[in-house]
Amino acid sequence: MRAGTIVAGGRSTRFGDSDKATAGLAGTPMIRRVADRLAEAVDELVVNCREDQVEAIEAALSDHNLDPTFALDEDPDQGPMAGIATGLGAVDSEYAAVVACDMPFVDPTFVDYLFERAASHEAAVPRPDEWFQTTQAVYHAEAMRTACRRALERGEHKVVEPLFDLDYVVVEREDVLEHTSLDTFKNLNTREEFEAATERF
Repeated sequence: MRAGTIVAGGRSTRFGDSDKATAGLAGTPMIRRVADRLAEAVDELVVNCREDQVEAIEAALSDHNLDPTFALDEDPDQGPMAGIATGLGAVDSEYAAVVACDMPFVDPTFVDYLFERAASHEAAVPRPDEWFQTTQAVYHAEAMRTACRRALERGEHKVVEPLFDLDYVVVEREDVLEHTSLDTFKNLNTREEFEAATERF
């Protein structure tokens, strides 16, 4: 069993007044595009979001064959690390892929590869440039959830912090490019980026 956790609780301030998770991308809500791609690599789906997002996200994911579970932020606006911890707390599988809701080009075959790399470790995290891609990575759900909680208790909010408590594998740029293109990490934050992505769909 493999889980997919979509992190959608951010406020998407650069996007304007509406929630980018459910914004239409060439006629399909962005989170639905992420869920459909992720579903090719996982057996269960968990969505982390705020309570005020549930109705719109439920509508966007209606009839999804994996029937997503919702993991709601008890204390919203604590950042992506808290969202990851909440989402991972709701999965049944030992390992889970975490993907941000604004990555509509996520490549399921690459997610498969991350699961393979994470086996017998506690995380497989891509590093295509100087930054870790913590919101397109595979984690041992319980280990990462605990590490996130510990980091939050220490007052850390950088989403890379919990990794240092884990036995993690780095998937370097060459390795990434052998299995996918950098498009898999492309995230959409602004209306302009949405419009450019719409043309690709």
